[in-house]
Amino acid sequence: MKYVEGFVENIIFRNEDNGYTVFNIVYDDEEITCVGVLSYINTGEFITAQGEFVKHAVYYMQFKVTSYEFRAPDDAASVRRYLSSGAIKGIGEKMAERIVKTFGDDTFRIMEEEPERLAEIKGISMSKAMDIANQLIDKKDIRKAMMFLQRYGIQMNLANKIFKRYGNDIYNILEQNPYRLADDIEGVGFRTADEIASRAGIKIDSEFRIKSGIFYVLNQATMQGHTYLPYDKLVRQVNELLLIDVQDYDKYLMDLTMDKKIVVKVKDNVKCVYARMYYNMEANVAAMLNNLDVQIEEDQKFIDDRIARIEDKEGITLDDIQKEAVAKAVRNGLVIVTGGPGTGKTTTINTIIKYFELEGLEIRLAAPTGRAAKRMTEACGYEAQTIHRMLEISGGVPEGDRKSAATGLSMFFERNEDNPLEADVIIVDEMSMVDISIMNSLLKAVSIGTKLILVGDVDQLPSVGPGNVLKDIIESGCFPVVKLERIFRQAAQSEIIINAHKINRGEEVVLNKYSKDFLFVHRNGADNIINAMKTLIKDKLPDYVGADVYDLQILTPSRKSNVGVERLNKIMQDFLNPADAIKQERQVGDVTFREGDKVMQIKNDYQLAWEKRSRYGIPTEQGTGAFNGDTGVIRENKHI
Repeated sequence: MKYVEGFVENIIFRNEDNGYTVFNIVYDDEEITCVGVLSYINTGEFITAQGEFVKHAVYYMQFKVTSYEFRAPDDAASVRRYLSSGAIKGIGEKMAERIVKTFGDDTFRIMEEEPERLAEIKGISMSKAMDIANQLIDKKDIRKAMMFLQRYGIQMNLANKIFKRYGNDIYNILEQNPYRLADDIEGVGFRTADEIASRAGIKIDSEFRIKSGIFYVLNQATMQGHTYLPYDKLVRQVNELLLIDVQDYDKYLMDLTMDKKIVVKVKDNVKCVYARMYYNMEANVAAMLNNLDVQIEEDQKFIDDRIARIEDKEGITLDDIQKEAVAKAVRNGLVIVTGGPGTGKTTTINTIIKYFELEGLEIRLAAPTGRAAKRMTEACGYEAQTIHRMLEISGGVPEGDRKSAATGLSMFFERNEDNPLEADVIIVDEMSMVDISIMNSLLKAVSIGTKLILVGDVDQLPSVGPGNVLKDIIESGCFPVVKLERIFRQAAQSEIIINAHKINRGEEVVLNKYSKDFLFVHRNGADNIINAMKTLIKDKLPDYVGADVYDLQILTPSRKSNVGVERLNKIMQDFLNPADAIKQERQVGDVTFREGDKVMQIKNDYQLAWEKRSRYGIPTEQGTGAFNGDTGVIRENKHI
């Protein structure tokens, strides 16, 4: 670890959000470029910084700052330099010269301890003198706080967040209850707060630690898809986390209930504990579904005649259950259509769309992921969007929404109860992937009187987020549900669909026969398996299934094995899109991104701007937000 010191000559760049700063310091006529999170330094200040020199590809050697200290000016020349820099608003070069000429080496002490004497100088009123003193005090408070937080091992970027949130209250908070950081500061979890608390000397059986541990376990449960935990399971996990045997859990649960952080309910004679946010979401979803569940009188003969017209025009034949689904969609404000693969869900949706088109109604289609929305568009011939985009997602937190900021929610939707979707009918497919949070946001944007049709298969992919929305709605028995069960003749020819139903029924899947779409290729050893994949991907499957190589996808159950995601991605990249002098590349960590690579977004980025262009380079569509599961191909990267 090295040290540098000097006057801050100029601030080259500063990110006001996270405090990342690029600046130059000068000492003994040597200029050094420094980078780091230093929100509160100003030109003219003298600092001592700790860190290391790093080589930048464009800007050559830079000093990467990990910690720093400010040294107050202690002579007339240093004070003049500091005041002339503009660090104190209202003091320029000429005024700085007059101040230093009057008070000399004692200038800084007088400004801090006897600021009223500044009024002795021409051009400085008493109010201006007090303003200068207040600015100095504020800067001193900030530096003192930064030094205090660093003593607890808190990095500068986090220290900036903490000071912005608490100001001078940080001393009491860190010495009494550091676990507040986990509640209030985005990016601080229980484990970080626990580490800080340990340095602060907080006891391991502190009630603050126990309550924070309970809340942390509940929030971790949401990462596993749970909106609540049974009491016994919660107790076991909290004891394992805290490494102590906590007594009298009911007392802490009561405190958290009074603090409006949790809700305790008895379900089927089992005590269950929710994080309040998710309990409220479930309650809101139930209430909003109930409000949408209205009945509409419509003559059955009229419905039958219209369905018959659609069947004749489209050249299709619906079975009785599919017709029932259409009729229920007409007669109800809310209906759920469910069924396994090959049971005619798409045909049913298409018929419902055609029916409401004849009524002249405004129809919106949506699905939880970009790929699902694309499939829905292709199957229905009607544009579908992701739920996020339909609700017009915005990447920021609404002004004044402290709850969202405190809970780490970094998105909100422009479409909500105050600005509902403009539609008469909304159809959402792949509902098994919709979690409680997205369902809550969707229902807020659906006006009473708008028809909502939910379509999905409870045996398909579950939601990544908490909640089992589709299954719970169906099992509640409170809303109109149509279950499609018949496997249609075309689907019955697909071994994939037949085997999917066999698996759901607990029947054995036959692997030793050939079919058009379900093949089992037996290989032993990782390299033999990979060689078989190469042959299938490049030579066999494209013609066999009538698809481009880029339309095929490999699924593997692990990330790091010899046939895991990371190794397969690298092998298939080199096989299908090898390095070439004319292809630009970019190394990010251990991964090389190359022009021509197929890529997939694996994390929601709500603020990422995007646009689609025509073959002539003309923008045809623009938007914000890239979502987990979106795929594409790297065609060009001007920044590589």
